[in-house]
Amino acid sequence: MIKIIPNIISIFRICLVPVFVIAYFTDNNDIKYYAILVYAIAGLSDFLDGFIARRFNAQSKLGKLLDPLGDKLMTFTVLICITITHTASRPFLISAALVFFIKEILMGIGGLVLHKKAHVELPPANFIGKASTIVFYAVFIALMLFNIPNFVVVILVSIAIGLALIALAGYIISYIKLMKSRSKVTGEIGESECNQQSVQDVNETLP
Repeated sequence: MIKIIPNIISIFRICLVPVFVIAYFTDNNDIKYYAILVYAIAGLSDFLDGFIARRFNAQSKLGKLLDPLGDKLMTFTVLICITITHTASRPFLISAALVFFIKEILMGIGGLVLHKKAHVELPPANFIGKASTIVFYAVFIALMLFNIPNFVVVILVSIAIGLALIALAGYIISYIKLMKSRSKVTGEIGESECNQQSVQDVNETLP
């Protein structure tokens, strides 16, 4: 029973996405109290499902899909909502949203290629990727709490996007090393041993 709890929490976080949108646009206060509450619950659930999965060895293939999916959907949704209401920063925020979207598309394509050609899963989030998620949460809550000047918005969101791009660069490096290693060992060892070597190479390339 305990093994399905992380997946239930991840599904709950995905369900919070439309709840956040409703709370954000129906709250007429300058400070989006209800939206912040929903976002905080989503952040807590993100920590909780990962903790339970690790603590009770409850990782699953479905969980590896649902957990990052919930994170990305919520982050992208919050960014879009803030872009709509922050008119002064809108051009920059639109650019930031496009960068975030393209990054996730590239990571998704890379994950599919790894799974198909190297027969391994996409590596878990590295330290910088996790730091990027934390910074996104902090920046978005700050934008919903305070009337922040435009130049500060640009700086804060730039930091968050910058960390996300650094994390992407780390994944790309891991991907290139893994595919090179895969090509090198394919002709030397059997398929099963090759797959084990690929998994080991993923772990070695992550920070």
